[in-house]
Amino acid sequence: MVKVGNIYYMLAYAFRSLNTGGISYVGNEDFDNLHELFAEIIIVGMRKQLKRGLPRQYRSQREELSNLRGKIDIQTSVRSQTMARRRLVCEFDEFTEDTPGNRLIKCAITYLLKQDDVSDNRKRYLKFLRASLGNVTDVQYIRVSQQRTGGAEYAILVNVCGFLLDGLLMNTSGGYKMREWLADEAMSSLYERFLLEYFRRHHSDFNPRKAQIGWDMPDVPAQMPKMESDVYLTFGGRTLIIDAKFYRRTMAEHFGKKTYHSQNLYQIFTYVKNADKAKDGSVAGMLLYAKTDEDVTPDSDSVIGGNGISVKTLDLTQDFKGIRSQLEKVAAMLQ
Repeated sequence: MVKVGNIYYMLAYAFRSLNTGGISYVGNEDFDNLHELFAEIIIVGMRKQLKRGLPRQYRSQREELSNLRGKIDIQTSVRSQTMARRRLVCEFDEFTEDTPGNRLIKCAITYLLKQDDVSDNRKRYLKFLRASLGNVTDVQYIRVSQQRTGGAEYAILVNVCGFLLDGLLMNTSGGYKMREWLADEAMSSLYERFLLEYFRRHHSDFNPRKAQIGWDMPDVPAQMPKMESDVYLTFGGRTLIIDAKFYRRTMAEHFGKKTYHSQNLYQIFTYVKNADKAKDGSVAGMLLYAKTDEDVTPDSDSVIGGNGISVKTLDLTQDFKGIRSQLEKVAAMLQ
């Protein structure tokens, strides 16, 4: 299981927020559970937003009013006979805090206030924040597209709320409740994004990116599946393709013998051989698993068909300095 404090760092890289957003110090504190971490990120981020004012946006409204505002909806006014009451149905734009982003933040605060493992001190502050969002509609969680407006710091806060709610909420017969841990799918997505953004931040000269890998064949049938790497690094005429894997079990077992997941090994080998169009061995591949508590975990470097293929694990339970040290060893393979 990932160390709770490291979730912050992974989020910070994944959303490109390290040392921005006013929440960089959060990673220095130890947290007993994800809900506490989630609460602190919102508290620190919202404290700064409230000082500068919550983002607003224009929203179209239609109301029956006694005073003219905006445009008159004549057809509706006549149909409803509002003029007999000396009122008109008007259409107007209202500049409001009741935005999708602010609703998402309020939704996250509401769920956190229901959690028993959030400290009383943080709950008191969360209640204050919820009251400060009095003009924002209470809604159930609805997945929204990534926030891109309201400034970088606000966008980060909203996107982190969305990511964590998406990963922590689970559907029940009575609605939604929060998990104690992120779902595997959410953790896998976070792990992939974290690795890519780590290399983008610290090794931009590697041109880190996701990359479509074309099939090394003259005519590619339309039925052939697409190949896309999680992390694609190039430097000095060499290439390293990294496929990130976040599983509960990093090793398969066959008749009591621990083996690598064959489909993962076939996948990275296929990526590498098709990317190495010059057939000179300049392309290498790596399966990088998140380490588990298994007695045997992947750790090997091989040359298969002239190309380097590594199978490694990244220990996410150690201090972040250790995580960075391990990733720098991966980077050294290209330097």
